[in-house]
Amino acid sequence: MTSPLAVNRGAAVIRPAAVNLFIRWGKFNLVGAIGMAVQLASLALINRCLPGHYLFSTAAAIELTLLHNFVWHLHYTWPDRRCHSTLLTQCLRFHLSNGLVSMIGNLALMRILVSTAHLPVLIANCIAILCCSIINFGLGNNWAFPGKPPQIQSQPT
Repeated sequence: MTSPLAVNRGAAVIRPAAVNLFIRWGKFNLVGAIGMAVQLASLALINRCLPGHYLFSTAAAIELTLLHNFVWHLHYTWPDRRCHSTLLTQCLRFHLSNGLVSMIGNLALMRILVSTAHLPVLIANCIAILCCSIINFGLGNNWAFPGKPPQIQSQPT
């Protein structure tokens, strides 16, 4: 027996995705918006309390945000994909994908936007975060929190 939501394609039935991609994109952006607040607040606090080079402060703020976002994505954005890998494996994949994009992208863009374009640190960081977000969604959805391959079931003929 097939689900009424299943789509019949000839002899195969393709089940719809567990979570609609647009809903997941919205959840990703909500977590990202909260993460952006965490990153900006962390950056402002670190910059004030431990004055030094803005790139070191940015890197520390990014790591705090990565940990924050990982927990929220695990429980809110991709909760249906928690059982496919161990927690350590998913955290490592998240850091190797979203973490590297965020760290390299943010630091490179911060260097350009602050040193060359002379933008204030927090404004430059907002721009850098937004530039990295689209790549991060793709990596999170397809690699850090991979879903099961689509199930194709043959119908009896």
